[in-house]
Amino acid sequence: MEIGSMDRYIKSLIKEAGHRIRNSFLTDIVVQSKADANDLVTNIDKDIEQFFISRIRKDFPGHRVFGEEGFGDTIEDLEGIVWLLDPIDGTMNFVHQKRNFAISLGVYQDGVGKLGYIYDVMNDDLYHAIHQGGAYYNDEQLNPLPETDIATSIIAMNATWAGPNRYVDHEGTIRLIRDVRGVRSYGSAALELAYLASGRVDAYISMRLSPWDIAGGMVLVKEVGGLATNFSGQDANLLEQDTFVAANSSIHQKLLTDYLRKK
Repeated sequence: MEIGSMDRYIKSLIKEAGHRIRNSFLTDIVVQSKADANDLVTNIDKDIEQFFISRIRKDFPGHRVFGEEGFGDTIEDLEGIVWLLDPIDGTMNFVHQKRNFAISLGVYQDGVGKLGYIYDVMNDDLYHAIHQGGAYYNDEQLNPLPETDIATSIIAMNATWAGPNRYVDHEGTIRLIRDVRGVRSYGSAALELAYLASGRVDAYISMRLSPWDIAGGMVLVKEVGGLATNFSGQDANLLEQDTFVAANSSIHQKLLTDYLRKK
């Protein structure tokens, strides 16, 4: 299937999955915790991941799936075509707020992001991108990110990282909070990357994210000229959990050099 046909197929699949999620509010949602008591998973997360995987395996039998809930393949490399899927990114928001969550999907070929999607389910907003084909908010093409500086930037970052933690020198993040124009936290890595790609924030920072959290958003961010790495400046990790900073290219290096010192 050529890239345009695949893009249309995926958009249809995502919209169908979103419809299933909205309908789930009419049923009983079963909430469980993973290893961390605040890392929630529901029966809907699991059902939606299985929905995607069943369709992908039927229509793309040679492709592999790397999904958060573990129903896909064991992924140790990115050879061939790999779909990286988070069926509900922002499960805590899904449970408590019934909004501010998203379906996140990236399709990679030999490690290169070819297609990226973030679907804000409750607002019916689809952010999507094709490698070297632009990024879009619904049907509107997103412009390249304009230059900015730290003093006029809005940063998306969880408040947890402004206190003592085992990932980063929090004195640096405190200085960052003081130096930027504003700090926001939306509780969904996918949505925060969508907001970066659409210019609503200028950077997104997290101390620990998994590949399915960032795969779709990275395709979007790169198509508008943004950068995404770990705190060491290496390519963002798409095989295991790692630090992560995606930002407007004009402030990305300054964030790494001046504020985000790993412990």
